[in-house]
Amino acid sequence: MGLPTRFARRFRFLRLLRLSLVAGALYDAGFALLLALRPDLPASWLDLPLPGERFYLWTLAVLLAMLAALYLEAARDPRRYSAVIAVAIGGRLLASLMFLAVALPRPDLAGLLPLSAVDGAFALGHTLFWWPIRS
Repeated sequence: MGLPTRFARRFRFLRLLRLSLVAGALYDAGFALLLALRPDLPASWLDLPLPGERFYLWTLAVLLAMLAALYLEAARDPRRYSAVIAVAIGGRLLASLMFLAVALPRPDLAGLLPLSAVDGAFALGHTLFWWPIRS
């Protein structure tokens, strides 16, 4: 593989990585807004119960907003923030497995399965796009 071909491939992966990180940021920021302003919407879409106290949802919303900001920073400069990308991959994978582990024995929490699938897809996408260019 010639040098120009290698660079073109590397830039393609870099562009895909940036797009996947921005998509993850938008997903998390959107969920954060919904949890803070209209938690009834995702709860009804996913047929999930809401916690009694809104404090818990606001806490999750703040954490998701922080995560979205980190994703955007990593998308802006993936080489500098490669540790953020590695943590994002691990966090998405763990979230996917956690949602799956909670939902499988509890049919009443089946609404967590789409969340598991989305987090798993982000973990896979980030990994596939980052792994070839990580060095």
